[in-house]
Amino acid sequence: MIRVILIEDHDLTRVGIRAALQQREGFEVIGDARDAKSGLKLVKTAQPDVAIVDIGLPDFTGIELTQQFKQAQASGECPNTRILIMTMQDSEDTVLAAFAAGADSYCMKDASIDKLAQAIQTTAGGNAWIDPAIARVVLHQTQKVYSSNQHSPEPATISINRLADEDLVPAYPLTERELEVLKLIVDGCSNAQIAEKLYITVGTVKTHVRNILNKLCADDRTQVAVRALRTGLVQ
Repeated sequence: MIRVILIEDHDLTRVGIRAALQQREGFEVIGDARDAKSGLKLVKTAQPDVAIVDIGLPDFTGIELTQQFKQAQASGECPNTRILIMTMQDSEDTVLAAFAAGADSYCMKDASIDKLAQAIQTTAGGNAWIDPAIARVVLHQTQKVYSSNQHSPEPATISINRLADEDLVPAYPLTERELEVLKLIVDGCSNAQIAEKLYITVGTVKTHVRNILNKLCADDRTQVAVRALRTGLVQ
């Protein structure tokens, strides 16, 4: 059972998400708040597995809430709670600020309940979940960092807080074709769409996807996209 709290100022959105999650097996919504101050207090007292935080809160932003919580977490409070930012904003500044603040995952508000459930499960499991709708924003940042480090004697790393710690280099290099497939995965293309764009069969695409999963030690396409963004593999 994944214990969740919601910090969202829009009543209908908050009530709707809560009702939808309570109807799904494996989730327990243990509390909610409509502003950052009470939400931060709730996170500290309830100690959920995942806190879903809206960016546009009335007193101070979800990004500021995340910063304050992560500072408290560093001192030993709520060590197992992870932050999933939920918002309608997909601007580069907002997305990068959220991750720099320490957000573990980022989901758009127009996501389906199935996608939100997947995001919560992934986040609760200790992995980052990045909505495909904003993946290109983080990809753009990693590309800039990757390019700026090409002539540096030091190993390239990603400057966004939560994306700088691990998975810097795949165990085995990707082929040129696998990199092409990886780019399209990050763009959110299905196997059929990839096959059409690259003029290859769907079976061949599946083989490339399987090889990419193995080389990046990933369980699914979402993890592949996250690791591609972390490493700057897609140029």
